[in-house]
Formats: sequence, structure tokens, C-alpha cells
Amino acid sequence: MIFRLALGSLRHAGAVRVLLVEDERRLAELVKGGLTGEGFAVDLAYDGRDGLWMAVENAYDVIVLDVMLPRLNGYAVCARLRDAGVWTPIMMLTAKDGVYDEAEALDNGADDYLAKPFSYVVLLARLRALVRRGGRERPVSISVGDLVLDPAGLRCRRGESEIALTPKEFAVLHALARRAGEVVSKSELLGQAWDFSYDGDPNIVEVYVSALRRKIDVPFGRTTLVTVRGAGYRLEAA
Repeated sequence: MIFRLALGSLRHAGAVRVLLVEDERRLAELVKGGLTGEGFAVDLAYDGRDGLWMAVENAYDVIVLDVMLPRLNGYAVCARLRDAGVWTPIMMLTAKDGVYDEAEALDNGADDYLAKPFSYVVLLARLRALVRRGGRERPVSISVGDLVLDPAGLRCRRGESEIALTPKEFAVLHALARRAGEVVSKSELLGQAWDFSYDGDPNIVEVYVSALRRKIDVPFGRTTLVTVRGAGYRLEAA
């Protein structure tokens, strides 16, 4: 086995967008399935050039990048991202092992390194650590008025009141909070809180927005999650 599945569920890293660049498709699908179950939104790329393009064109919270990739290896992808000013945290995966390989990964701008075969528990723990650390100039928490989100801890509060959210509810709210004051379309929310391969009913967004209103607004007598008819949704300070 490439990795060992944990017996318990570690649900501390939800609402995080992950780009997984891995050419072993079975491994990629297994890892994606596990991370999706933990509340992550995971996009897949199967070669270095596609991974580089996706990482530049889209905002991710963390990138999991294999070293031995077709078309462009992981070291080159990592170096080009850093040269382009993309400071998303990067964890490199490789079947290669040894201090020189680890040093090369770190010298090319990676933030962490994990050799195959790896423990799924360790992968989750390291991803959580990377999200907490964040990229350059990434805030530890996001505040919209007195509404505060902690992306690494999957926690939300209004003032001093803790608000319990499901991982997907948090993902939708996180996508809105990162663009507070702006209108975010339904398709953008699908891309941020689900993933590129989602082909279900787009009206699922309305269901989650309604659920969020019942949790973050109604109990506090607020109207901060606003529907902009024909355009999308906006989260604003009270």
C-alpha cells in the first residue's frame, strides 16, 4: 500500500482547497477520497505542466506535489511557482528517499517533504500544519465584522459565541469571507467549496447559504449574508 488509512476520522482541516499533482492515478483518487471525507475540496492534476497552470490560475490553500511527474518534474514546478510569486504552501511527495532529495525539495521552495509510502495520519497532520502556517501574508484567522473564521481549526464564532458548522458549510462561508464585501457567484462558490469535477445540481449552493444564514445571522439578529439577485452572494460586516 502507498499509504495506510487511519481508523479514526480527523476532521480538523475542512474548508481547505487542495491541489494534488500526482501521476499515479489510483493513489491520487485514494488520497482525494480521503481528503474529501475530511472536508477538503481537492482538484487533481496528473502531470507537471497542468499542475503548474492550475496552481498559477487558481487560489489554493495548499499544494501536494509529487516529484516524479511527466512533462515537468515537481522540483521544476515548485521553483517556477516561487519565481512567479505564488507562495501557496507546498508539500512534496516522492518515492525517492534521502537527505539530498529532501534538501533539493526545500531548496526549490517546498515547505514540507513526505516520502512514499506514507501514513495517511501523518499526511493529514502535516497538511493541517501547513494550513496553520499559511503562505506569505496569510492571516491566521479571517474577520468580517464580529464574525471570525479559523480555517485551520474549522472554527467559527460571532463575537464570543461559537458557531458549529459542518465542513461544507464552513467551506462555503470561508469562500465568501475571503472576498468579504464582494459579490461571489454561484459558480465561483462551487469551484471554491467543492471542486472542478463536481457535476451535481448547482442549486446545492442555495441550500448551504440558507443553512449558513440560520446559523450565523438569524440567532444574532443580523443580515450579513446577502443574496444579490442574478449575480450571487455577498458577506458583509454587520
